[in-house]
Amino acid sequence: MGTPEFAVETLKALIENNYQVVGVVTQPDKPVGRHGSVLQPPPVKQFALEHGLPVLQPEKMKDEQFLTALRAWQADVQVVVAFRMLPQVVWAMPRLGTFNVHAALLPDYRGAAPINWAIINGETQTGVTTFFLDEHMDTGRIIRQKPFDIPLTADVEYVYDGLMHLGAEVCLETLADILAAPDGRPQAMEQNETLARHQAPKLFKDNCRIEWGSSTAKQAYDLIRGLSPVPGAWTMLTAENFTPTMLKIYQTSLTDKPSAGMPAGTLSRDKRNLYVACTDGLLRIDSLQMAGKKRMDATSFINGLAEIEKFSLV
Repeated sequence: MGTPEFAVETLKALIENNYQVVGVVTQPDKPVGRHGSVLQPPPVKQFALEHGLPVLQPEKMKDEQFLTALRAWQADVQVVVAFRMLPQVVWAMPRLGTFNVHAALLPDYRGAAPINWAIINGETQTGVTTFFLDEHMDTGRIIRQKPFDIPLTADVEYVYDGLMHLGAEVCLETLADILAAPDGRPQAMEQNETLARHQAPKLFKDNCRIEWGSSTAKQAYDLIRGLSPVPGAWTMLTAENFTPTMLKIYQTSLTDKPSAGMPAGTLSRDKRNLYVACTDGLLRIDSLQMAGKKRMDATSFINGLAEIEKFSLV
């Protein structure tokens, strides 16, 4: 059970390691295009059909027609990767249970966007957890965990790719644990609630905005890389007699340059570099995109905007 590219790697590993995948459950096709007239299948569905696997795409997880079809597969175990919360009637169905592959070291970073929030919060390590599903979100008994280091320069793309492959690896180890257990129930431990320091809620436009007035350079740097390349951290470019324009920032660099009393959000430049003032110094902007234009480097941005010092970010 999964939807995005992240889940494809685990499905691929199951097939390549000769597990009998009796079926795949994924989200309904998504309308795309200007008028939403074209339906785009999820990556997991595309991969499943390429390998001749039956696919179910329920709108509602308690739909009787879906539940009947799911029971008919007679699955021994269900593997969930980047899907959705399941009702008990679904996760309790297989004789060996249902486990989830979660991109964090639970109980920390429960929720829909654990990779983004770990980077946004400046973590130096995250990982993958497999756990048996229960009635609450990401709270079930832990089967396996494996850590993954987050370099200071890493963005979401780097960590996503690393955890995607690590998740497939831990999934296979978890299935081996289940097969090796006499009753099909491997050792699993309750989650320690004292370690649940952060949540990882779904990202919305508001929590992707850079708040220059309350952000140190490191905080802004982590937010930007924690949202790059998707969905992208954003701010508004403003100046006197200038229509405010949305700006997405994809890549920045930390500096040791002081802000010299400039208000947070103030833009400045030298011969080749673009800087923005934060509460404790200057952050160099390396890659950005104005609304309606293509992504560009800072030099191209400077060349296209006269008198950069008159502009600020809010």
